[in-house]
Amino acid sequence: MTCPRCKIDLEQTLFYNTAVDYCPRCLGMFFDEEELRWAKDAKDKNLVWLDIDLWKDERKFRLNYGVRLCPSCRLPLYEVYYGASQIIVDVCNVCHGIWLDRGEFKKIVNYLKEESDQKLLNKYGNSMLEEFKEIFSGPETLREELADFLVLLKLLNYKFLAQHPKIAKAILQLPK
Repeated sequence: MTCPRCKIDLEQTLFYNTAVDYCPRCLGMFFDEEELRWAKDAKDKNLVWLDIDLWKDERKFRLNYGVRLCPSCRLPLYEVYYGASQIIVDVCNVCHGIWLDRGEFKKIVNYLKEESDQKLLNKYGNSMLEEFKEIFSGPETLREELADFLVLLKLLNYKFLAQHPKIAKAILQLPK
């Protein structure tokens, strides 16, 4: 495989328990389908419940006129915003691979942490309902979806207690 930016051969490495291809010159990384999610989940277990579907709305794809080619398929990559962030990633519409330039993985994790906090604190009822529905409808396996739901429940507990310390204190003082 060849780096879409530097045009040199990619090397393999283990990145957060996930085998990925990277460019030794520009330090960009290529994630095969699902590998970005796996690396994100290994990086921060509290984010396993929050996934961004980059292929949800293909109308948002913009052909990358810099003529970056997918390292796997050798077809042009598309630029797409990562969720509602300002982070633009390169995706392959054929193999669903994702090319991240240097530093974009860190930006994605930071964005997801902010998104997680906002969703949990402001819309936790909707987040819980969404995750509960996914237990039965996917897109991941039943076991993975159930684990996502349980992480979300744990996080809600922590966030709620941090946001409402008086309620937390009252709960702790209840007789056992």
